[in-house]
Amino acid sequence: MKPNVKQPARLSAQSPSNRLWGQPLLWGLLLAICVLGIPYAEGLFRWFEPNARQVIYQRAHFYDLLGRHLLVVGVAAIVTISLGVGAGIAVTRKKGQDFLPLVSQLASLGQTFPPVAVLALAVPVLGFGTLPIIMALMLYGLLPIVRNTLTGLQDVDADMKTAAHAMGMTPLQTLYQVELPLAAPVILAGIRTSVTINIATAALGATVGASNLGDPIIAGIINGNMAYVIQGALLIALLALTIDSLFDALQSKIRLHLSSSPGDLARHSTR
Repeated sequence: MKPNVKQPARLSAQSPSNRLWGQPLLWGLLLAICVLGIPYAEGLFRWFEPNARQVIYQRAHFYDLLGRHLLVVGVAAIVTISLGVGAGIAVTRKKGQDFLPLVSQLASLGQTFPPVAVLALAVPVLGFGTLPIIMALMLYGLLPIVRNTLTGLQDVDADMKTAAHAMGMTPLQTLYQVELPLAAPVILAGIRTSVTINIATAALGATVGASNLGDPIIAGIINGNMAYVIQGALLIALLALTIDSLFDALQSKIRLHLSSSPGDLARHSTR
């Protein structure tokens, strides 16, 4: 009888995890279907532009544009996360607290410049291509990460840090084993906001020679072809929904993990 009793409990424990990844998989599947299927949907897009000579964007394959789009957003995200989280950690330590207002102001300054203005200023220095749009994405995506890193670390319960110190943990161990795990959901929310915004903003790179999913949109605007615009916008929207739902699943998983073991540190401290 014991196996029969344990089996439902095991299934119920697994089902929430399965539900977490269902939505990202669904959006990802829709994205893949559209990337591969749009070239064969001329009849559908002809409805939007019945008099156009060509209604399917053919200057590049959509999967190539998707790969380039992900590359630009990914590189900008890696650099921005490293700078944002690193700066947030640095200014919440005793030696760096004096620089907290400066870091907050610099991060906020990045979002005061429209991405188009950043591109206009960066192109004469960096030239045409991917570097200007990566620079624009870095400046535009820094604020949410810095702000949420500061909030997450500052909201960690002082009693938890005191308990870690009583256990004999060094400040570095306390940071990596206590503060960052507890602040992870808030930090991840900032990264989620930054990356999702930059997925849409990256389309502007098409104006400075950075080929990505913005190419059909810019080509459609220039040629007055609404079908091109819809194709680019649809793929960018599906990509943003896929990435956003993936971050949502990661946040939910971290919250479930933290809620299932809230007393671990306290139990270790009494040993």
